[in-house]
Amino acid sequence: MKQSNVLDNKNIPQNGNNIKLRKSLFSLFTYFILLIVAVVMVMPFVWMLSGSLKDAATIFQDSMNLIPDNPRWDNYPKVWTSVPFAMFYWNTTKVAFLTTVGTVLTSALAAYAFAKLEFPGRDKIFFLYIATMMIPDQVTMIPQFVLMRDLGLINTHTALILVKLFHPFGVFLLRQFFLTIPNELSDSARIDGCSEFRIFWNIILPLSKAALGTLVIFSLLNSWNDFINPLIYLSDQSLFTLQVGIRYFQQLYGADYHLIMAATTLSLIPIIIVYLFAQKYFIEGISTTGLKG
Repeated sequence: MKQSNVLDNKNIPQNGNNIKLRKSLFSLFTYFILLIVAVVMVMPFVWMLSGSLKDAATIFQDSMNLIPDNPRWDNYPKVWTSVPFAMFYWNTTKVAFLTTVGTVLTSALAAYAFAKLEFPGRDKIFFLYIATMMIPDQVTMIPQFVLMRDLGLINTHTALILVKLFHPFGVFLLRQFFLTIPNELSDSARIDGCSEFRIFWNIILPLSKAALGTLVIFSLLNSWNDFINPLIYLSDQSLFTLQVGIRYFQQLYGADYHLIMAATTLSLIPIIIVYLFAQKYFIEGISTTGLKG
């Protein structure tokens, strides 16, 4: 019996080492797969940046050379001066900013009502509202256009803002986060005489920076990269956003792919900057939203 116990004790360190080895190999394999996925995701952007620094003769002939021998930095000033690119930038920034602010505000107000207020049919209304996410955009495109035409908003930036002002995904995202905030905080504020709006503004929102940051990034990306709505509603070149402006630029310089790559690179710079500054809130918001509810 003693000899058997001694042998079992000797096997314990060996089993522990095997477990650690398997965990290390699994982690190594996971990192390898993630590295491959990251390379696949990043390569198109690297090729785009590389192509923007080449000329028309070498962009395809030497496509695998990601570091040009003679970088053509003059491609960027040429893009900026060939079309009113600064105006496209301003139009896109204005629309994206107002759309993002409006989306965050409306989504936060609706999410607070669905998460913290009690009223008849609350959960059923929320379910119906979220169910609208299943409706393709192509189904609502024509009714939205008719509505904007009747309101006299065709060929205005207001139409671009209104069609994206209310989004069920933002309500869902914030509601799930608001549910993680203890109700005792709201109850204590009500006892102290706070109104519902003051509770929402001074208590709920400051505790929801992660979820709000996530929604800001999603909304900004969605508005900044929107192509179909500006294409439908805008006809005046002075109102074009970046995506329609790049399409217009492509029609003028269809064969100059190096210039198109430069224009596309310029359009991505603000998005990259915003993500670098807000990635902390983005990651935290994604990881904590929906833990309760």
